[in-house]
Amino acid sequence: MSGAGPAAADSWISTFLEAQAAELAAARNTLLAYGRDLKDFAQWLEHRGGSFARAGRDDVERYLIHCDAEGLSQATRARRLSSIRQLYRFAFEEGWRDDNPAIQIKGPGRHKALPKTLELSEVDGLLQASRTMGRTESDRLRNACLMQLLYATGMRVSELVSLPVAAARGSPQMLLVRGKGGKERMVPLSAPARQALDAWLAARDEAEEAARVRGVPPSRFLFPSSGQAGHLTRHRFYALIKDLAVAAGISPAKVTPHVLRHAFATHLLAGGADLRVIQTLLGHADISTTEIYTHVLDDRLRDLVLDHHPLAAAPPSPQPEREPAASPPARARR
Repeated sequence: MSGAGPAAADSWISTFLEAQAAELAAARNTLLAYGRDLKDFAQWLEHRGGSFARAGRDDVERYLIHCDAEGLSQATRARRLSSIRQLYRFAFEEGWRDDNPAIQIKGPGRHKALPKTLELSEVDGLLQASRTMGRTESDRLRNACLMQLLYATGMRVSELVSLPVAAARGSPQMLLVRGKGGKERMVPLSAPARQALDAWLAARDEAEEAARVRGVPPSRFLFPSSGQAGHLTRHRFYALIKDLAVAAGISPAKVTPHVLRHAFATHLLAGGADLRVIQTLLGHADISTTEIYTHVLDDRLRDLVLDHHPLAAAPPSPQPEREPAASPPARARR
């Protein structure tokens, strides 16, 4: 069952993650998810006197039962099983194990809920709110640029906040975006997005020049920040978009950066865009991932018909038959 693998679970995890980062260019968030999942499994095994090297199929199945008993969602359990499979696939290839104890285990599956989206009027409300919300004019220009770029391109939020400023120079018609796994793609910019970008760049460069005079080095990011990442964080933008929803009169529970990405795709499809084009713009590796938007559109069209078609209303309930009224008695002749 076991070969010459590391003795410590931490070494298994760190070596596996290093290989994922080097060979597959796995995204940072993917590596963090792998690390969390495998650390939890390692702790569960250790508590029972086990280890990665000695674990068998029964151990993996019992761990999944434990996760279910803990109330973890179907998606989380499926992801944990996938992480364990990937670790043991790597261990098999490295000669640490002569088997993969998780390979034949059927996962809990993942319920594919249709992505949430927004109406055009709601997107317009968010874009308008972004132009007026912010403590300073610079904040307002940045917020407007963020929202225009997000909706115009369908970028993932991590791609948006980490955009290098060099990609935005020269009033470009297209932006070069680095997506998952370091894959690059070109996304076109609408006229409003280019205008918002130009206005933000002017304000950003002015602030950068003032900072340079004080000895602060320039930032390489389009949306710089003084934090450790050097750019606006996903969490900060998530909070910002919730505030924009409130300002636009939309429930904040309905709006996230990813919902804007879904709206971008759904509105393009409704406007007649080809599914392959949308796949390219979103950076989906598989067309099946993009096809889910056809189901979103089908649902929206069905609801539109049910809500507005004159014959879609429920027929009136039949009225009970009434007994014929008795004829009034003939008036007596005088």
